[in-house]
Amino acid sequence: MNVNLTLNGQKRTFLIEAGDYLLDTLRKQNYLSVKKGCDNSSCGVCTVLFDGKPIKACSLLTAKTEGHEITTVEGIQEEADKLSDYFGQEGADQCGFCTPGMALTVHALKVENSNPTDEEIKEYLTGNLCRCTGYQSQHIAIRNYLEDK
Repeated sequence: MNVNLTLNGQKRTFLIEAGDYLLDTLRKQNYLSVKKGCDNSSCGVCTVLFDGKPIKACSLLTAKTEGHEITTVEGIQEEADKLSDYFGQEGADQCGFCTPGMALTVHALKVENSNPTDEEIKEYLTGNLCRCTGYQSQHIAIRNYLEDK
């Protein structure tokens, strides 16, 4: 079956099987920033934006994206680069495996709430796990990024 969607601002058509998950479809198309982690929606490394909202691509059937807009980190490259600079300044990036999913989630937060409280940041990032850091340096980097107008 064909599925028609907008991917990073471009209309695309993908030939898929009915049971294909978005994560696998994107990786087959060489969108490698969308990573495979847990396969049960608990780690966040497969996060993409679905009509601007963060979702886990490992649990979304590609067929459900028909007519919708999907954004990977390649679609917000400038913002992702800015956030990456803040992560580097705070020593918040070690292996980088979680960074694309985290960048998309932070971008969505910035669009939705440009001045969140610390608690709102933590709540919004629930489900984006990092196995290297203690989250404090990431939180500082995210706060600095959000305050940079």
